Amino acid sequence: MNTQDEIKYQEALKRVKKIKGFYTHAIVYVIINIMIVIINIQNLNEGETYFQFKNFMTAFFWGIGLVAHGLSVFVPNWIMGQNWEERKIKEFMAKEKANKWE
Repeated sequence: MNTQDEIKYQEALKRVKKIKGFYTHAIVYVIINIMIVIINIQNLNEGETYFQFKNFMTAFFWGIGLVAHGLSVFVPNWIMGQNWEERKIKEFMAKEKANKWE
C-alpha cells in the first residue's frame, strides 16, 4: 500500500472510530435515561405527576451534550470548512519541517 492509500485508510479509520464513539454514547444515553425514568416512576408519591422538571434534567442536559457530540462527528465540514483537518495537518507539518532546519 502506498503512502497516499495509507493516509486515506488512517483517515477513514479515524472517521469510523468517531462515528462508533457517537453511537456508543447515544446507546448509553438511551439505556441510562430509561433506567432513570423507571426509578423516577417507582419513586412517585401517590397522585404525583411524572412531568416535573427534575425528572427531565439529566435527559435534557446530557441531550445537549449528545447533540454537540453528534454535530462534531457528522457536521465538522459545516463549521470548519471542507478538508480543514487535512489543511491543518499540512500546516503543522510545514511548520515542523521549517523549525527542524533552523
